[in-house]
Amino acid sequence: MNVRTRIKFCGITRVEDALAACALGVDAIGLVLTSRSRRHVSPLRAREIRRALPPFITVVALFMDDAPGFIADAIATVQPDLLQFHGGESQHECLRFEMPYLKAIAMDAADTASQLHEHAAAVGFVFDAHAPGGQGGGGRVFDWSRIPQQLARPLILAGGLTCDNVEPAIRAAHPYAVDVSSGIEAGGIGSAPGIKDAEKMRRFVEEVERAGSGKR
Repeated sequence: MNVRTRIKFCGITRVEDALAACALGVDAIGLVLTSRSRRHVSPLRAREIRRALPPFITVVALFMDDAPGFIADAIATVQPDLLQFHGGESQHECLRFEMPYLKAIAMDAADTASQLHEHAAAVGFVFDAHAPGGQGGGGRVFDWSRIPQQLARPLILAGGLTCDNVEPAIRAAHPYAVDVSSGIEAGGIGSAPGIKDAEKMRRFVEEVERAGSGKR
């Protein structure tokens, strides 16, 4: 039996891109609230996008070493379904908001096991190509064979995914979900942060479905 790979489009900055993603059947929308990212949106802008979405779409709010007060205020404003932490936050710091959270795992680190152990309470792990303290969304790919086996939580695969490599990535890593940002943006990777390309979004979803169907 083929298990459907879920899809998260991250770094959404425009209502029209969010609605286009939903029309394609995407499962989750990522809103970057940390000002460290070139794709960040204000809490008020994120709330506008969130309110425009149809039912049954998971809204993920992404933070990176942000002040607890800012995070709490952003949560109250946006009312996301899930949090995602991309920095050096401890498990205690992530749990203080009493919401389910994802933790990004920096695959450009010497030891990923310690990151996994530290965040045993996370509901899932986002494996990305960035270095510790760095940001995701840079279009870099890492060696998928380095992902630890038999994870206790769902694996969300990120890091340089595009329409051209997401099918082999799924076949290699068998993730619960894939997470894409720069790979579906207008122009080349990094040339239009936060501005999504409708054709790339459509092709990305098609390639994920192709991987699940077993067709080549």
